[in-house]
Amino acid sequence: MEETEQSLLAESFTSAMTLNNSGVPQVPDRYVLPPSQRPALGSSTSTRETTLPVIDLSLLHQPLLRSRAIHEINMACKEFGFFQVINHGIPSSVVKDALDAATQFFDLPVEEKMLLVSANVHEPVRYGTSINHSTDRVHYWRDFIKHYSHPLPKWIDMWPSNPPCYKDKVGKYAEATHVLHRQLIEAISESLGLERSYLQEETEEGSQVMAVNCYPACPEPELALGMPPHSDFGSLTILLQSSQGLQIMDCNKNWVCVPYIEGALIVQLGDQVEVMSNGIYKSVIHRVTVNKDVKRLSFASLHSLPLHKKISPATELLNESNTASYGEFSFKDFLDYISSNDFIQQRFIDTLKKSSS
Repeated sequence: MEETEQSLLAESFTSAMTLNNSGVPQVPDRYVLPPSQRPALGSSTSTRETTLPVIDLSLLHQPLLRSRAIHEINMACKEFGFFQVINHGIPSSVVKDALDAATQFFDLPVEEKMLLVSANVHEPVRYGTSINHSTDRVHYWRDFIKHYSHPLPKWIDMWPSNPPCYKDKVGKYAEATHVLHRQLIEAISESLGLERSYLQEETEEGSQVMAVNCYPACPEPELALGMPPHSDFGSLTILLQSSQGLQIMDCNKNWVCVPYIEGALIVQLGDQVEVMSNGIYKSVIHRVTVNKDVKRLSFASLHSLPLHKKISPATELLNESNTASYGEFSFKDFLDYISSNDFIQQRFIDTLKKSSS
């Protein structure tokens, strides 16, 4: 049965990279968004100037300045659910090597990449295009390889063997982002008034999914998106981008372009932090635009509590006048939801919200 599904998927599968390489002058109909969902590229609404927070993480390691960084994180999480970090401790050589390995992977012949294709969102290593090629009503202009990455020795042997440098170079970046995630979760817990170690055990035992994305140049970027509006399910997403393309939704529901800053990494709050904070912090809604001339690569390091571990609002943040606004959920609950629901139509976190009446 599984082999039949795999062969059917292979027959219907055309990746965004393949379309780009074939020189299509227009995006195929299946990628064309309804007019209301198209990005307003070049209009004043799509280039709205908002100062987005950039935080120097070296301050966290200076006892006299740590409180300043914690305050900046608190403000960024409350206002945007998003910030960029500099002096984050990941060497530029590790970042460059990871991007090089990703470039080589996506440049492989399509037959090679198809060995890893799957429509099963539970697969620990999965190559694909769009969001889920089999079920998407509208397709998205991206190719991806996703793989579980923590603990690294458990998963790395399943990763692509081609290009030969992939496991080593991407593995070093995955380990470095895991360390950074631990520091960030401590700071975010502290910024909420919780113990720094509030999620320490869950972070160490938690999952890390590395989504390596390729957004090829697109002939009609005003009609398509690389990724639709969504929030991430986990605790934090640490994002590396090779060029601009990410947009976040601000509190006024305007789309704001996230600038590309050389050497910076992007931190996005996920649904688990929104639930843990009982809505004090919100997960950020974001999307990805595509470009007519530039291929964009990104590494989204998606960090989550362990697969079956439930997260609920922190009891330390609740009292008689501030009761729990969300039900509990686990990473597995999220995977089960997206297996059988269109998460574009309804965000998973909206199914957890309790009515205030």
